[in-house]
Amino acid sequence: MVFETILFYILAAVAVISALFVITRRNPIASALMLVVCFLATAGIFAMLDATFIAVIQVLLYAGAIMVLFIFVIMLIHTDPAELKRRTITFGKIMGAAAAVYLAIVLGIAAWRPPFIEAPSAGESFVAPITIGRELLTQYVLPFEVLSVLLLIAIVGAVVLAKKKL
Repeated sequence: MVFETILFYILAAVAVISALFVITRRNPIASALMLVVCFLATAGIFAMLDATFIAVIQVLLYAGAIMVLFIFVIMLIHTDPAELKRRTITFGKIMGAAAAVYLAIVLGIAAWRPPFIEAPSAGESFVAPITIGRELLTQYVLPFEVLSVLLLIAIVGAVVLAKKKL
């Protein structure tokens, strides 16, 4: 039990720190690689929760396929280091940081005194891949297809933007 708690805190810290690196790195490739680390830590947390199917999908889809897509688009656009602007502190950034600190305080207070109720037991059918697949291709087929078309449009847009620069 103690080992699981320590492992959870390590994975959570890795996920949070790598997520912070995603938004603070100037190099888009470094940000994408930090996002892979964040996805892998999240998959580890899912695996600890005995949601093995979601953990595997997290690794295969997000850390694998989606990140390959992101890196492909980043390489296709090809931003030179000279094009990356020097970071400056603006009023908007100060207000954003203040809002983030405020949100962290509110979430910390909510986590310290949780008004949560006991979650119902999920049962065996909740974690079965066949149940997730059936729901994804019956009830949620429209959002699933809209998402795939949206990703296709994003790729085509990136190719068009990259070709205009050449």
